[in-house]
Amino acid sequence: MRSGKKSIHAITTWVRRQPPKVKAFLAVVSGMAALVLLRFIVHDHDNLFVAAEAVHSLGISVLIYKLIKEKTCAGLSLKSQELTAIFLAVRLYCSFVMEYDIHTLLDLATFATTLWVIYMIRFKLKSSYMEEKDNFAIYYVVIPCAVLALFIHPSTSHHLLNRISWAFCVYLEAVSVLPQLRVMQNTQIVEPFTAHYVFALGVARFLSCAHWVLQVLDSRGHLLVALGYGLWPSMVLISEIVQTFILADFCYYYVKSVFGGQLVLRLPSGVV
Repeated sequence: MRSGKKSIHAITTWVRRQPPKVKAFLAVVSGMAALVLLRFIVHDHDNLFVAAEAVHSLGISVLIYKLIKEKTCAGLSLKSQELTAIFLAVRLYCSFVMEYDIHTLLDLATFATTLWVIYMIRFKLKSSYMEEKDNFAIYYVVIPCAVLALFIHPSTSHHLLNRISWAFCVYLEAVSVLPQLRVMQNTQIVEPFTAHYVFALGVARFLSCAHWVLQVLDSRGHLLVALGYGLWPSMVLISEIVQTFILADFCYYYVKSVFGGQLVLRLPSGVV
């Protein structure tokens, strides 16, 4: 056991000393290796999407436990929760008018839970909310996502407004975690439950990304044609990949902290 920890420590120390370009290359190689492994282990790749939703639900459960049992919202970003509520509300609208399925019910449950979290932070636990640390201006992501959706959106037969709305929620979901990462960057110390929640988001994002990438590979690119023409199919995949890489650095330090037996995650300057 000790030799295993020493090996992990040696590897993480070596990785930390590498220049940014080498780290980026190693991240890409690791991601590709994980995709290859999942392709052979998981026969029905639709299960990856279900697993992503399950992990996301687990992360929300951890967040609920923190708010109820510890009665504090310290370290949580209200703005990230608000962005999540926005893209879920738009996606629910699109689901009802474009394609209603089981995922609509799952989104509805997540939306209700997110509204409850927002209520707890704004009113019940306001005294513990780190407002000065939660200083990410959300219009920096909302406006660019809206503008991008105007120009790049699905090419289906649905009403133009619905297609633009769908694209907007896809883009906004990809960057909704940025305010939470800013809070952690400002504090540099992340308590366990918040770390568990963000790590669950990272794993869920990776599984969702893996689902789309493997579906494209299995269909030999035909899935991209099914999504429409123009830049939209590529933007869907790019959005999934962006979500994954935004959280990749945090997940690396989370895993390192867990193997090191640390209860509180301490982030080096400039990690997120």
